[in-house]
Amino acid sequence: MKFCSNCGTKEPVFKIPKGDNRPRFICHNCDTIHYTNPNIITGCLPIWEDKVLLCKRSIEPRLGYWNVPSGFMENGETVEDGAKREVWEEAEAKVEIIGTHALFSIPRINQVYVHFLGNLIDGQYGVGEESLETELFMEEEIPWEGIAFHSSIFTLKRFFDDRKNGTRKVHIGGYLQ
Repeated sequence: MKFCSNCGTKEPVFKIPKGDNRPRFICHNCDTIHYTNPNIITGCLPIWEDKVLLCKRSIEPRLGYWNVPSGFMENGETVEDGAKREVWEEAEAKVEIIGTHALFSIPRINQVYVHFLGNLIDGQYGVGEESLETELFMEEEIPWEGIAFHSSIFTLKRFFDDRKNGTRKVHIGGYLQ
């Protein structure tokens, strides 16, 4: 951090504030503590009959790979609204949220994924600006080698396992590498 966003003073110091246990940037002029916390990525696995909707990414990272529609949560929205927005932005589709499906942490890059399951409304979808294409897949058609992220693989595998077992629960996982 080169400047304090509160007062503009150059080069806040990186140290452990009194009463804390982790180093933070602290302005030596106004004493503002600058907290940097994990980013929330929200998404939804749209379901239509016995298929799931995936999007082929038109942006980096992982351009050209398939993904559960997901993205960074925006200020002023709920996690569920963010998931619905991401489905619309990536697949021009609307979903009715069924419930939380997966929580997936990647501490190395300070990200926490919240993936929901959602019913694809009327089976309608298109190709949003962040996608090259979108497609409904049955389990045996999933392009596993072409899935963009560990969080999407986790979400998909747990969904199909739950479906086989006749269960629905929230799955917690992560990627530590």
